[in-house]
Amino acid sequence: MTSTRMGLLTGLALGFAAAFGGFTAFLLVLTLGAIGLLAGLYLDGHLQRDGSTGRDSADVRGRRDHRVR
Repeated sequence: MTSTRMGLLTGLALGFAAAFGGFTAFLLVLTLGAIGLLAGLYLDGHLQRDGSTGRDSADVRGRRDHRVR
C-alpha cells in the first residue's frame, strides 16, 4: 500500500471518528494510529530503537568505555 493510500485511509478514519464520536474519539483514533504507525515502521526496519536513546552504536555492540579514573 502506498503512502498516499495509507494517508487517505487514515484521514477517512479520523474524519469518521470526529463526525460520529466527537473530539474524544478523534483523539483516541489519532493516538492509536500514531502507535500503529510507529510499530509498523519498527517492524519494517525503518525505525531503529537504539537510535532514539542517544547512545552511540559502539556502546550498543558491547564495547567498553575506557575512561580515565
